[in-house]
Amino acid sequence: MQVYLVGGAVRDRLLGLPGSDRDYVVTGATPEQMTALGYKPVGRDFPVFLHPQTHAEYALARTERKHGRGHQGFVFHTGAEISIEDDLIRRDLTINAIAEDSDGRLIDPYNGRADLEQRILRHVSPAFAEDPLRVLRVARFAARLAPFGFQIAAETMALMRQISTSGELQTLSVERIWQELHKAMISPAPQRCIEVLRESGALAQLLPEVDALFGVPQVAEYHPEIDTGEHVLLTLQLAAEQGCAAEIIFALLLHDLGKALTPPQQLPRHHGHEHSGVPLIGDVCARLKVPKKYTELALLVGRWHLLVHQALELRPATLLQLLERCDAMRRPQRFEQILLACEMDKRGRKGLQDRAYPQRAYLLAALASVQAISFAGIDDASGSGEAKKEMIRDLRLEKLRTFHRLHPNPHIA
Repeated sequence: MQVYLVGGAVRDRLLGLPGSDRDYVVTGATPEQMTALGYKPVGRDFPVFLHPQTHAEYALARTERKHGRGHQGFVFHTGAEISIEDDLIRRDLTINAIAEDSDGRLIDPYNGRADLEQRILRHVSPAFAEDPLRVLRVARFAARLAPFGFQIAAETMALMRQISTSGELQTLSVERIWQELHKAMISPAPQRCIEVLRESGALAQLLPEVDALFGVPQVAEYHPEIDTGEHVLLTLQLAAEQGCAAEIIFALLLHDLGKALTPPQQLPRHHGHEHSGVPLIGDVCARLKVPKKYTELALLVGRWHLLVHQALELRPATLLQLLERCDAMRRPQRFEQILLACEMDKRGRKGLQDRAYPQRAYLLAALASVQAISFAGIDDASGSGEAKKEMIRDLRLEKLRTFHRLHPNPHIA
């Protein structure tokens, strides 16, 4: 029996990255032998075992054969006669098809180390085209490894386009699509994932609402990049550089979906796009079964980002309405996320990344002013619940009027 460290742990060590999960492949063994040694079987489709002490995953070396459509349309075969080279050839990219034996020697039959050095994402074999999930995986790796300057080999991109036109992407479960997208959103360059998906033709299949934004013009005075899709990419890039959370990056990906619905005669202006985009955002989140906190933030950013941009010109009643609609009093931390997303939207424009965004501090100060109100007298007063709510709202509005006087804006008479 031979044990090999495989995949991401080997790749990341060679790149000098923090360690990935350590996965192992075992050759020359049977399931019965693994069980006898104390390993706990956990694999449903093929034999995977947990180490009795470390609980790391140990998979028996295997081969696979395509027998149906989609990511799960494979028959796996394991046996003591299967070599590590046989196992590695079924992997997606050469940089993920490197193994390390117990003596620290590298097994690299498909030149993955050379591709690491040359910064190339290249498929291992033509069998790459049999698994549609690999389009998303390559896009995600492109996002994760973008700081190293990795590029996709032309022949690999050709296979990705072949997959995109085959209809196989439609066989992927929404859970796996979301999982890969989420990994891209927490990567150093989430915009690179979207670029790769678009170049391969997969974006139009998986996120047609986002794909439709490319080629849609905007007013150059406010958007020097002009193209709406390019603006979205700039917001993702800036948000990642600023260390924003994944839910903010996802909200930015969807925040301008309504611009694809603007009638041609109105272009390049997009009056009301924040309203028209809300149903599209809801559709995407429902289709991909997006977690609730991502969905809620995306809907709020999509609906209210223009009003947030106008914060310095809002009158007290409108300012209170914005705070109420964003549920800022009850969910102040989420309101901060909304404001941060709006700042990334405003600064994520060609040549404007360093511009100031006073709206965020202004709105946080406005929220702090109403949160400082004491409602002790109202709590003790008699009357209906609705009457008390109206009293609370009146107090908040008066507080914002005072705040407004203390923070005058030259745009307001």
